[in-house]
Amino acid sequence: MTTFLTRRVTFAAAHRYRVATWSDQKNAETFGLCARPNYHGHSYVCDVTVTGAVDATTGFVADLSVLDAALAVEVRDRFDHANINLDVPEFAEGGLIPTGENLARFICERVQRAIGSAARVVRVVVAEDSTLSATYEPE
Repeated sequence: MTTFLTRRVTFAAAHRYRVATWSDQKNAETFGLCARPNYHGHSYVCDVTVTGAVDATTGFVADLSVLDAALAVEVRDRFDHANINLDVPEFAEGGLIPTGENLARFICERVQRAIGSAARVVRVVVAEDSTLSATYEPE
């Protein structure tokens, strides 16, 4: 039997899609309104799911204080009220494009590193709004 625990965290952030080596025209053709130089924002909802053995004493898959601390540092502090392209170095010009897919993978890797062996991150879902989300599940 496998047990999962999912914690939700929210953040508001701005971004735009742009490949640094492409012309403005090619970026606009590829990414449409999401490539506009003035950026645009979302109220993101991020669900992080972990798994592990259920502790016989506490009944927990993961210590929530450890998971919550990781989410505070790796998600909320990093992204909330940020311009992802300008404030998060990995998504700067020439780096990762701040798509939901890239955000989900990035968050998964950072949260896993932060919680260590306390639990295993098995799924991260990043939703820009109620109609669009991206899911990353590490192999």
